[in-house]
Amino acid sequence: MQALYVSINGKIQNADQAAIAIDNRTFRYGIGLFETILAINNEVQQLSFHWNRLQQGLQLLDFQTPPFFNEASLLISIQGLLNKNKHNKYARIRIQFFANAGGILETQQNTCNYLIETSAIDASICELNENGLVVGIHTLYRKEIDPLSAYKINGRICYAMAAQEAKEKKWNDALVLNSQGNIIESSISNIFWVKNKTVYTPPISEGCIAGIRRANWICTLKEKGIPVIEMPLSKEMLLEADEVFLTNSIRKIRWVHAIENKIYGSDFIRKQIINVI
Repeated sequence: MQALYVSINGKIQNADQAAIAIDNRTFRYGIGLFETILAINNEVQQLSFHWNRLQQGLQLLDFQTPPFFNEASLLISIQGLLNKNKHNKYARIRIQFFANAGGILETQQNTCNYLIETSAIDASICELNENGLVVGIHTLYRKEIDPLSAYKINGRICYAMAAQEAKEKKWNDALVLNSQGNIIESSISNIFWVKNKTVYTPPISEGCIAGIRRANWICTLKEKGIPVIEMPLSKEMLLEADEVFLTNSIRKIRWVHAIENKIYGSDFIRKQIINVI
């Protein structure tokens, strides 16, 4: 169910009354940054990690945040909106930072605003999927490797087009390639693969999002004695993998059943990886 209210710069208002100027630079040029966060029973999950990534991304965009904006005020705004929308069990939070109005070459302060949205989700979305995903590989639009690759930046057309292809071909998701032709992630998730009881994932240097859940999985698996190696992923390597799973902040882990004609299992994921949570 869509939220009835949103929060703009910490002020709650009706969602149907929210508007931006037609010369807004995020709308015109795609200059923006967003975060997606999970809330359970009104508790915002891993906020400090999301906050740190936000600060890094905002600095790279040279965005100046509103006065008195900090992690504590952001938490107050999020929890206030969750309560206002009655999204008090499982909820998805989306925070969008957008530029002010103006031309791309106009001399001005690079101030920004932020919009918070919440939506209720089913608790099962956070659990391991019973039926494996069918996933394809999107090859038309690739993701460039640049200083902003690790952050959730607006205007990355490769994600939208990968998701569109997945929808058209009835896949559950589509994998995205970097400019070198390596697989780096899916349209909404980081990717891991298992080979001979070792877990692999592409490094951030390959251009994938520096996922909060990704970092959490790497740390937790290593602490439990499961080897984790970061290395580039070619299509050939992926099709030789034993198991594949996807992760993001909302959907903690989803195992993949098929990519093209390759069928994957899930024994290691179910018996070893899930047990470390």
